[in-house]
Amino acid sequence: MRSRWLILALVVLAQLMVVLDATIVNIALPSAQAALGFSNGSRQWIVTGYALAFGSLLPLGGRLGDVFGRRRTLVLGSLGFAGASAFGGAAQSFEWLLAARVLQGAFGALLAPSALALLTITFTEPRDRNKAFGIFGAVVGSGAAVGLLLGGALTEYLSWRWCLYVNLFLALPVVVGTLMLVPGQKLPSHPSLDLPGASTAAGGLFLIVFGFDRAQTAGWSAPQTIGSLVGGVLLLAIFVLIEARSRHPLLPLRLLENRARAGSYLAVLFTGTGTFGVFLFVTYYLQQDLDYSPLMSGLAFLPMIGSVIVTSVGVNSLLLAKVGPRPLVVTGMLLAALGLVLLTRLGVGSTYAANILPSLILIGAGLGLVFPTASNTATARVDPAESGVASSLVSVGQQVGGSLGTALLNTVAVSATTAYLSSHRGGGDLVARGIVHGYTVAFWWSAAIFAVGALICGSLLPGRPRPAPAEPVPVPVR
Repeated sequence: MRSRWLILALVVLAQLMVVLDATIVNIALPSAQAALGFSNGSRQWIVTGYALAFGSLLPLGGRLGDVFGRRRTLVLGSLGFAGASAFGGAAQSFEWLLAARVLQGAFGALLAPSALALLTITFTEPRDRNKAFGIFGAVVGSGAAVGLLLGGALTEYLSWRWCLYVNLFLALPVVVGTLMLVPGQKLPSHPSLDLPGASTAAGGLFLIVFGFDRAQTAGWSAPQTIGSLVGGVLLLAIFVLIEARSRHPLLPLRLLENRARAGSYLAVLFTGTGTFGVFLFVTYYLQQDLDYSPLMSGLAFLPMIGSVIVTSVGVNSLLLAKVGPRPLVVTGMLLAALGLVLLTRLGVGSTYAANILPSLILIGAGLGLVFPTASNTATARVDPAESGVASSLVSVGQQVGGSLGTALLNTVAVSATTAYLSSHRGGGDLVARGIVHGYTVAFWWSAAIFAVGALICGSLLPGRPRPAPAEPVPVPVR
């Protein structure tokens, strides 16, 4: 019993490394840019390089865990991630730092599905499983906000380089704990990796994430954006055809035939897409309009982190077995949508306590209901031999959703600001009002994403679990 909860602790640490690095470097970017002297146009690639490698290699990383064992891939992924982080912390040029971030993403794609798969096969009893996934969901739901807080503190009091070095202190206990607690896995005599499927999946996801990123800078109508997105969709279509005919598929398509599992993956996708506006635009507002420091901006997200933890660990673990995933996911998405609608009231003279804090608490409660429920349902009753690839799809949904949210919501905000400035007369605070107007339009879009997600996922996910049929009473034979 005790070893299971120790395994949960190392899984949480492993997942924290991956989730933190989606945002912790964002806070450090201005300092890194000043130190290494790269341009504003190059700056985005420090974030995008990680996302591209991570998102495109996740299915392959999950399959490697299934074939070669979670123990091996978790240790290798943790060591590689730590090594890439140390390499990036010592960077002396833009190219050096970019290479490190790509390596982080690649090893993260090996690390993340292995950690979640290990959690899936370790906790099988419903009550403990719900508790474990509640804790795991709290890390996934609040990790990005924790990254903003930790990144602000490290950048302000130490150096931007420590936003990368910090992973060394997280990876060491993961490696030691895995070697001590996780048993080895017997390897198949003739392991198969489905290389055609792996290459088309990686290429398709790469082009889609790249296309979303290009839309942010070049626009949705740019040839590079359209070409990347169309090419990505075509490669993924080829991937599906390959998987339908493969004897050892990278992604067994039967995993997606289950409505509950498909609804869970979509829930993660919608939530990843809609959540990005919170971290991006609220952070901008806190620093540009309220003059918060990076550290204060991170501290401002603490109530959201607390709300995620309370609903993930407290509410979710108690209710999932009783009411089923549909009420929790739908309620969580609607709570997040309500929080975003409240954020549309922001103006140039708004305050944190009155106009931001209530929204962060509501959004945090929503995320705390969605992430653990979706992660638990997506990996429930999966063959242990396929738990890695099933787990990788959870991370794929989150990563692709976050990339889509980056491009879509930022494009919406910039377009709304431009339209506002062209239709309003000048004034001392015209630009500030235009920028905040762009934020509020993006919040409306984000709320709509959650609302649509609640509708679609609610139609797929099951409601209250059906009670097990009663055992027949034997009739005595006379």
